[in-house]
Amino acid sequence: MTISQKPYAESCDENAAPILEVLSAKLPASGELLEIGSGTGQHAIKFAQALPDIVWHTSDMSHMHHGIQLWIDESRLPNLRSPYPLNVLTDAWPKQLFDAAFSANTAHIMSMDMVEGMFRGIASILKPSAPFLLYGPFIYDDIDTCESNIGFDSWLRSWQSHQGIRHMAWLKEIAKKYGLYLDDDIDMPANNRILIWRLE
Repeated sequence: MTISQKPYAESCDENAAPILEVLSAKLPASGELLEIGSGTGQHAIKFAQALPDIVWHTSDMSHMHHGIQLWIDESRLPNLRSPYPLNVLTDAWPKQLFDAAFSANTAHIMSMDMVEGMFRGIASILKPSAPFLLYGPFIYDDIDTCESNIGFDSWLRSWQSHQGIRHMAWLKEIAKKYGLYLDDDIDMPANNRILIWRLE
């Protein structure tokens, strides 16, 4: 894989601008951030470039690192860090404490055990009152689920039985188990949300 063959997901380009608007408003002015599940690496590049006072630490499972590193090498951004090997269930989390954490479109791809592992790990690496911003689609008991998310959830479960859009009630239970509470819930385009969690 060459630089010209970097991994690419169209959705990352489509959702980057609205996500960045929230990050700019909700992240601390400076500090260190851990991204869980950096995927192709596209978000890390866009957000690190737009937020030069945030040191952006990428992470993902090891087989994703080469593609992420291609984006990082091309960008040459001084505030962007190479991917940390992180399977949220089996790998050791970083020892340092972070000023923020971010993850996009991971909760519906991970198994429920992995989602819980993510919250458990996040609670161990955040500084007091630091935010964890989680982007993606979610299901609410008191809000009708849109047709597109119903279809997406069915497709995910038929493709991989451990996947699926997560219910907010369950996420709140898991978060509370590890000392996190929902501080904000922001409506985003295309029936997505950004959930902002903080340590109690």
